[in-house]
Amino acid sequence: MHVEAEQRVFLLATRRWNLPSRNMVTALHALALALYLASEIMLAASLVGGRRGAPRWGTALVAGAVAVHAVGLAAYALRYGELPLVGLAASLSTLAFLIGVLLLGVAVVRDAGPVGLVLLPIVALLLVVAHILGIAPAGEPPAFRGLWFALHVVLAFLGYAGLALAFAAGFLYLLQFRALKGKRFGKSFRFFPALETLDRLGARALVVGFPALSLGLALGWAWTVRFQRSLAAADPQVIWGVLTWIIFLLALGARRSGAGGDRRGALASVVGFLIVVLAYVALRLTAAEGRAFL
Repeated sequence: MHVEAEQRVFLLATRRWNLPSRNMVTALHALALALYLASEIMLAASLVGGRRGAPRWGTALVAGAVAVHAVGLAAYALRYGELPLVGLAASLSTLAFLIGVLLLGVAVVRDAGPVGLVLLPIVALLLVVAHILGIAPAGEPPAFRGLWFALHVVLAFLGYAGLALAFAAGFLYLLQFRALKGKRFGKSFRFFPALETLDRLGARALVVGFPALSLGLALGWAWTVRFQRSLAAADPQVIWGVLTWIIFLLALGARRSGAGGDRRGALASVVGFLIVVLAYVALRLTAAEGRAFL
């Protein structure tokens, strides 16, 4: 009865202050998805057309998509009275947003917009899955809330987004390296950034993502030990987080292992990211029914 009364009060407040509706939240996410896809199409067209680098309109579309996506997440928070950090659909949307923000940053600051050719499909896939699941609260309260919870999730997501960016930079690096070695200076070679740019981008993505993920995991484990007296080592999220942390460490180590470290680092980022994705799918399928797992 108490929960039903709180829901009635929230619904009355929603009508009184004209808070965003569920349909508005969904529509904003759909618009963001359309803009991300439009940017991907423009990048692909530029590649096919033999253009050098990403067009400005492509970057502008990414900026528009990120802005609309931010409004959609804000509308979610206003509509449901919680941050979009709980539940699979909301979490995937937030992760997609952070990847979009990183992509926009490298496109503007580093002039490395072509990495969007790899990153934008990842963002689009995350949003499509979120739409299929329904962008709404999961109905299952998290183990803990508040500022520490928000920091824990956002930092962990920033780490995952950094690994995705390192994967994109590493993948393009390997393609460029192969083209250069084979002396094939075709459309893709002209379109992709230089090897040095991709190498720096991949390295900095790891340097940013690793401490973010480390701090996010530390906050989660500190709370678990403080209130549950256990590290919950068998939890799928803990397993996935530790695996991702190890992948980061190996990728960073590969870059510092003598001559050829840039190519080994790129390869480690690509293979590591794929391992993390496959591990996520496996853990998701084997997780106990009803257990919250991003």
